[in-house]
Formats: sequence, structure tokens, C-alpha cells
Amino acid sequence: MRVGIATDHGGFNLKQDIEARLRAAGHEVVDFGADQLNPGDDYPDYITPLARAVAAGTVDRGVGVCGSGVGAAICANKVRGARASLIEDHFSARQGVEDDHMNIICLGARTTGPLSAWDLVEAFLAAEFSQAPRHLRRLQKVASLEAELFGDRRGTAAAPGKA
Repeated sequence: MRVGIATDHGGFNLKQDIEARLRAAGHEVVDFGADQLNPGDDYPDYITPLARAVAAGTVDRGVGVCGSGVGAAICANKVRGARASLIEDHFSARQGVEDDHMNIICLGARTTGPLSAWDLVEAFLAAEFSQAPRHLRRLQKVASLEAELFGDRRGTAAAPGKA
């Protein structure tokens, strides 16, 4: 799988660890930065390109990391077609993909250790969207809300089931 990964200074070490594990597991990794530890950097500078790549289908899934994971999730969800969530448990890592077609997992480096983070990433990547009619219906409602609120001004458009 082609996986994008991004972080700011708050998640730099965890991103490095996850990236190495992804490569060792045979995934192709696209690193959106940060490339070096810089306490003055800002997560939107890295998470936004990751979210745009996921929404456009340039990468299959994304991993966004920051100190808490909250900022990464908020930022990623500003891109139309990105469906990101802060994940702290195994069930949600899987269910978020299966039911809600989550395509970006967000992790908090200050709240989640490297082994737990890897377990969550593995569950996220192993899960598949169910394509159940009720889930497709719900995603269409979300897509309609995005179109109503943001029109074409919000990142890259992607229909449910496409990104």
C-alpha cells in the first residue's frame, strides 16, 4: 500500500518510528515532512499536503501525527475528501475505515507510545471499507454537506468510495 505520513515537531520521533515500521512491512511511504526536528514548525504545513494527496488518490491512506493528534485531525478534515480522525483505540482504527471510510489516521505522539501507535496503524491499514448501503448513504450525506458548506473552495473533491 502507498501510505503518506506527516508531522510537525510534536510528532517527529513517532513519525520516524512509524515510517521505519511501514517500510519494513513492505509499504511504499511518501513522507510529507517534517524532515528535521524544528520546534518552530506548524502542523498545517505538513498535514495539509498529506490530506490533499489522500483526497486526490496520490496515496492510498495517510498517517498524520502531532503532539496530541487533535490539530492534525482538525487540519486534515478541512480538505474535501479527507476523512481523518484522532484514533486512540484498536476498535476505532478498524471501524473508522470499515464504516466511515476513514482515510487518514491521526495520532498523538505525546499520548500514544510507539508500540501502541504501530498497533493502531496496522489495524487501520488492514481494514477495508464495507461498501454497505447504509455507510454509502451516510457518506453521501457528508459529501453533500461539504458541497453545501464549502463548494469548490475546500481542497480536492473526492466522492465517497473513491479516495
